[in-house]
Amino acid sequence: MTPEPDSSKPTQPQSNVTLESLNGADGKVAGKDGAVVATDIPEMIVPAKSPIQQTAQPTNRIWKANPIALLLASLALMILGLVINNPWLGVSGAIISLLLSLLIIWPFARSVMDDLLPSPLRGQFLAALGILAATLGLLKYLGVYLRLTKWAKQIQWDAVGSLAEWFGALGQIFIAVLAVYIAWQQYVISRDLTLEQNRLTSQQNILTQQQTIDAYFQGVSDLALDDEGLLEDWPQERAFSEGRTAAILGSVDAAGKAKVLRFLSQSRLLTPLKRDRRLGRPILNGDGGYEEDRAYGVRVIDLGVMLAGADLTGTDLRWTELSEANLIRANLSRCDLVKANFARCILYEANLSYSDFKGVRLFYGKAENATPRSRTEYPDYKTGLHTGAVIESANFTGVERLDDEQRYYCCAWGGEQTRATIPGGCEGIPNKLGR
Repeated sequence: MTPEPDSSKPTQPQSNVTLESLNGADGKVAGKDGAVVATDIPEMIVPAKSPIQQTAQPTNRIWKANPIALLLASLALMILGLVINNPWLGVSGAIISLLLSLLIIWPFARSVMDDLLPSPLRGQFLAALGILAATLGLLKYLGVYLRLTKWAKQIQWDAVGSLAEWFGALGQIFIAVLAVYIAWQQYVISRDLTLEQNRLTSQQNILTQQQTIDAYFQGVSDLALDDEGLLEDWPQERAFSEGRTAAILGSVDAAGKAKVLRFLSQSRLLTPLKRDRRLGRPILNGDGGYEEDRAYGVRVIDLGVMLAGADLTGTDLRWTELSEANLIRANLSRCDLVKANFARCILYEANLSYSDFKGVRLFYGKAENATPRSRTEYPDYKTGLHTGAVIESANFTGVERLDDEQRYYCCAWGGEQTRATIPGGCEGIPNKLGR
């Protein structure tokens, strides 16, 4: 039988208070049911710090506050060992200086490492180093280095030197080829820049020429017309107009010449107009224009020899008035000459090859009766005598849309050299020029 506890002695209740609960700032503990119970525990039961713990903190402060002083002391110790030739002092001072220096520089080195290699990348970096080290170790244990050493000893280095010379020669050849390629690229770039500069210059010249032609148009209009818009007939105005025309035809290209000729032709400034012999003014024809007088009319602008030897290649000369103009040795090849008037024009040795001759007037009257102009005889515009163009030695090779009357006149009055260039030949047409 087990003795029963003495119920007369009061039992002490088991306390749930622990040391961790005593460290709370509010002095409260938890009961059996989890409720917080306030306790009045005196502060004196909290264990105090030991003397060793109280003295440890100042020592750490001294260590953290004076690393430089310790480093200087260790350096002084090392220097002293060097002076008195004591290796123990020198080595001890050097080791302590090294450790202190590493301890001082470690925070800076760590911050630099954090900047250069953030923490997420450190593992990958270490893994890469591990792969490299493991690969080198495996090659070592597999005998790869030994085999490479044996293979290197078997190589004939004289042959390798000769091979190196060959490679050097090939390198020099490659450098030369590369230099040639670079020079070629520079030439191509320079050529492209030159072409672009020429294109821009050409465009600028075209714009300048067009401005010059526009100024000429305005100037001639101001000279030839009075305040009422009628043509003037004063000799001075005509002389100024002819002077401006001669200047502009001598300073523009073929396309500019064609523009000037079309403007003067459509403005009827090249057409001989009938005039009042007393007042000297052109006579209106009653249909809103000026009356034409081929035999005795006066032109506002007489081209004369302005176009002698001119280059009009490939230009548009449709409906232009070129009668009695001197076009000796002029180049009119590949021109559009539809409805152009060349009556009494001098086309001696002119080049008319591959031009469009549809409706071109070379004479008045019928082709059988028409004759070239004469220096002494007046033209007869009814019969055609002395109204034709002088076409001796002219080149009609490849002329397009040459009708029968034009071909008859050219064969009859062109001479042997001209007859040889007439499209379709001159069979059955007499050579009236006789040479």
